[in-house]
Amino acid sequence: MQHDDVIWSIINGTFCSFKVRTKSQKFCRNEYNLTGLCNRASCPLANSQYATVREEKGVCYLYMKTVERAAFPSRMWEKVKLSRSYEKALQQINEHLIYWPKFIKHKCKQRFTKITQYLIRIRRLVLKRRKKLVPLSRKIEKRERRKEEKALIAAKIDTAIEKELLERLKSGTYGEIYNFPSHAFDKVMDEEVEEESESEKEGEEEEDEEEEEEEEEGEVEYVAEEDFEESDISDLEDMDRLQGDDSDDESESSSESSSDDQDVKKGKKLKARRKRPRVEIEYEQEVDQPSTSKMRAKT
Repeated sequence: MQHDDVIWSIINGTFCSFKVRTKSQKFCRNEYNLTGLCNRASCPLANSQYATVREEKGVCYLYMKTVERAAFPSRMWEKVKLSRSYEKALQQINEHLIYWPKFIKHKCKQRFTKITQYLIRIRRLVLKRRKKLVPLSRKIEKRERRKEEKALIAAKIDTAIEKELLERLKSGTYGEIYNFPSHAFDKVMDEEVEEESESEKEGEEEEDEEEEEEEEEGEVEYVAEEDFEESDISDLEDMDRLQGDDSDDESESSSESSSDDQDVKKGKKLKARRKRPRVEIEYEQEVDQPSTSKMRAKT
């Protein structure tokens, strides 16, 4: 049979693994402790009827212990899930602890309010953007800066030396006296040759285009009358009308002579297009006589 006063006298007078002593107070590290203090009213070991509130993964639970389950350690604590609504959770605590001491009931409500407050703060902090502080050692930063500065200076010196040596090699100051690695010099020469070849290719392409344009301007094409569409004729007539409108400002005699010349030119062009090449056709005729005659007809 469990006797609470005997248990408390042993815990308080001798040793308890959950007890922490300070200069002013004693604290309890037991996870089921209601207040966190080591005293007779709030000790979970020395009270056969005890209740507390705990939080697991953002959810609050009410734990209750009674004397009837003291002989069964695996079923000693009754666990009740509390609602997320603060008011409903308080009603649940009142319902389950209706005949319990007022001290336990009040402390359970107080503990539940504290847990809900820090859960709200956690949610706000998660939603809020926070700056991540990354520690950096000043020695490493200084080292890296010095390395970068030295690398830049070395790169500038190397490029300047390379340019000067290439200029001297081009001018022929060294001649063929020294055996030097000619990779850089050959590379520069190849680049210059490539640039010259590209410029020559561009010039040749431009010349070819100009020659093609000149050839196209000088070429004369003959087109059959069938290929000469009515739209082309209408275009020519429209051009003639435009030319005639432009020349109306001049004298009437010049306009008449120009129109006659244009008509003559049109007629000549149409005649030249209507002409066809001469074709010789050879055919045979069979007659009763044994001899055959060949006739030629020219068209």
